[in-house]
Amino acid sequence: MKNNDFSGKVAIVTGAGVGIGWEIARQLVAAGAAVLLNDIDEVAAQAAASGIVAATGGRCVGVGGDVAVVEVVRGLVQTAVSHFGRLDYVVANAGLTLWNSFLDYTPEDFYRVLSVNLGGSFFLAQAAARQIREQGGGGRIVFISSVSGHRAIQYLSAYAMSKAALEMLARQLVVELSPLGITVNCVAPGATLTPRNLADDPNYEQVWGNLIPLGEVIQPADIADAVLFLLSPAAQRMTGQTLVVDGGWTAVSPTPSLDFV
Repeated sequence: MKNNDFSGKVAIVTGAGVGIGWEIARQLVAAGAAVLLNDIDEVAAQAAASGIVAATGGRCVGVGGDVAVVEVVRGLVQTAVSHFGRLDYVVANAGLTLWNSFLDYTPEDFYRVLSVNLGGSFFLAQAAARQIREQGGGGRIVFISSVSGHRAIQYLSAYAMSKAALEMLARQLVVELSPLGITVNCVAPGATLTPRNLADDPNYEQVWGNLIPLGEVIQPADIADAVLFLLSPAAQRMTGQTLVVDGGWTAVSPTPSLDFV
């Protein structure tokens, strides 16, 4: 199998209605994988999957559901196996960003961020690993973390904490899942040009681009490229690692004024 040939493989990608998750799903389907595409918005999930199928001629099914609900993530695994016969890869991309001062965070907001970003990834990985064990082992799990788990950014206390914890979870799972032949890694995006980020700040590309040493914000395709590398045979000996894709931002870590918060 070539590094960019995922024929015969089955993947779940969460948070994939738009943005980074959508691009990961699209690239996987284009490379031959069958993909269960999840989004909290069922209409968005089904539309995204239909668009990918129309563009690639591949196999992709859209399923709505909130990954913060354990029964939902377990159901994603069951649905993937029902549709495609097995499960090989999980890309836990779904995430929730709530910009707020630490002093103003409510318990409800705090636990909501953790339940999506950390709990959703934890229990999806668990359900996937159980399925892969039944298949005889082997498989890949990739968590989408963030540079905010490496460098402090104002108003992101709960989000940053959840992403740092996600990377520790990946390292912990090396101990527990390596005997099953499952690798677990993270990709940490820097400032990425997504519809959500543009909605938060129409000047996002210019503001963050000026702070990144390479001079441009990250594109969803950059993150998808890193994910597909970790899923490929070229990364078969990599586990417990984080690939930071940020144009050099964490080397210098300047932050803009966050007037939109």
